[in-house]
Amino acid sequence: MNYTSQKSLTYNPSLTRNIGNKALTIASALFAIISVLPLILVISYVLIKGGSYINLDTLILEPEPPGDDLLSAGGIGPAITGTFIMSVIASIISIPVGVGGGIYLAEYSKSGKFAKFIRFGSNVLAGVPSIIAGVFIYAIIVSSKILFGSMFSGIAGGISLSILMVPTIIKTTDEALKLVPNDMRRAAFGVGASKFTMITNITLPAAFSSISTGVLLALARAAGETAPLIFTALFSRYYITSFDDLFYEMGSLSVLIYNFALEPYEAQNQLAWAASFILVVVLLSLNILSRWIGTLGAFTKNKV
Repeated sequence: MNYTSQKSLTYNPSLTRNIGNKALTIASALFAIISVLPLILVISYVLIKGGSYINLDTLILEPEPPGDDLLSAGGIGPAITGTFIMSVIASIISIPVGVGGGIYLAEYSKSGKFAKFIRFGSNVLAGVPSIIAGVFIYAIIVSSKILFGSMFSGIAGGISLSILMVPTIIKTTDEALKLVPNDMRRAAFGVGASKFTMITNITLPAAFSSISTGVLLALARAAGETAPLIFTALFSRYYITSFDDLFYEMGSLSVLIYNFALEPYEAQNQLAWAASFILVVVLLSLNILSRWIGTLGAFTKNKV
């Protein structure tokens, strides 16, 4: 009896179910490799091709007008600076709005009709093509010259990017606050804390890592967008030298890649590859940082 039971529990690779299980496992692994392979190839090619054109002059100089002389290509410094400035503008606008909206949905709304409408609107906005945000800001701000009479500007570019960041931040904040145990809220109320005090001192710190992850992912998406900036910030070859320059055209890495990749000159094509390298490195860094923060938050919660 014992021998029969032990024999029935022994793994038999010749059984049909075991053969099928192994075949499906191999097929799943193969499909997973195929799905990731294009990403690996694209990133590897950009890093190798663009990395060969990276040097100090490329990173700090202004791009020169198109021409055949490889020595006069200039660099991508203004585009790097412009991408950073517009990302900061977008973050200043979207983080308070997104985090505040998520706090309202998780802590105040009680899952009412208005909260369902906000969640539905955020999901829809997250799926709207980025070019729509650019066209919207173009119609509202650029064509109307509402910003002190200026048209294309870095401010308008930052506002268009903030539209793309807000739904991601709202959703991640909402979900992060929902994961905070209600016992922590009851304990805060039990010692006489107000709701505002409970949110600022208990739930927000507890959900900080998850919210930070959402903010970084939203920023990574916005920093790599091209279409909204073509309609709002356009492009400039020059550095920002004063606050007033924010109300004029501003360069960015994504638009520089779009413009210079279409040029018939090798010098500008090389700058496009260099800008692609910088942009890919920035996006990879933001995504890795967001994963690290999320992992660190999960480790801290488990330790507590």
